[in-house]
Amino acid sequence: MRVWIVFLLCLAGKALSAPTEEEIVVVDPVADEVEVGTNPVQVETGEFDEAIEVVEDVMAENPCLNHHCKKGKVCEVDDSNTPMCVCQDPTTCPEPAGEFEHICGTDNKTYESSCHFFATKCALEGTKKGHKLHLDYIGPCKYIAPCLDNELSEFPLRMRDWLKNVLVTLYERDEDHSLLTEKQKHRVKKIYENDKRLQAGEHSLDLLALDFEKNYNMYIFPVHWQFGQLDQHPIDGYLSHTELSPLRAPLIPMEHCTTNFFTQCDADTDNYISLEEWANCFGIKERTMTHFFQSPEF
Repeated sequence: MRVWIVFLLCLAGKALSAPTEEEIVVVDPVADEVEVGTNPVQVETGEFDEAIEVVEDVMAENPCLNHHCKKGKVCEVDDSNTPMCVCQDPTTCPEPAGEFEHICGTDNKTYESSCHFFATKCALEGTKKGHKLHLDYIGPCKYIAPCLDNELSEFPLRMRDWLKNVLVTLYERDEDHSLLTEKQKHRVKKIYENDKRLQAGEHSLDLLALDFEKNYNMYIFPVHWQFGQLDQHPIDGYLSHTELSPLRAPLIPMEHCTTNFFTQCDADTDNYISLEEWANCFGIKERTMTHFFQSPEF
């Protein structure tokens, strides 16, 4: 579990700073020091943004200066000097700085970077192959061992504990009040100062299960907080594949049950994970679910 926290803290960007397409940064996970953004639970959300396209009204001398395209597209002007977004040629993407920038697609093909991936996906728009192509996980494609039933049942035990520890880490590092809101810090402070809190470390599954049973209330906010962090485009109480990617993409190479877990969460198989489905996956009771999500402290 310690590996999860260190790896994702290294990958974290400024997840809550409304990143634009040109601000996307992929960080070398082996770097010694990396600035922690506002959400170390997940990688930069803009890295996986397949749907946002913003066009500014103000025209500059170069119309493309204020015309922003979604990932995989670049701005060009037509004969009337009107800006438009067209698919980027993958050969124009910058060379990756290292293997850590490689991306594995759901087509089981390794792409040199997210730029190469989204440029390829753009060229396939309107096709069946393009509709099915998504970013699967960070890193080159590799063999992912099958997830056994007993391993799948154990996954939420570690995931709950990890989310709790990530929030505690945020609380400890939030010296400039940029990682958590004051109300969020108030909630996490109760967890942090609780003498019964299970400290971060390598714990047996039996101990994790027992702690969840004895200290159930400590796990409610971390689970719901993570849902709120992911539910951004749009904020509608449902997680799409794209919204879930910043969390699942870094985990798959390390936790081979990640895909199975989130697939199982989508109980009605509508390709979206609702708040209720999310809470059920983590063993959070229905009666506490809505209360925490609607709370002004969420």
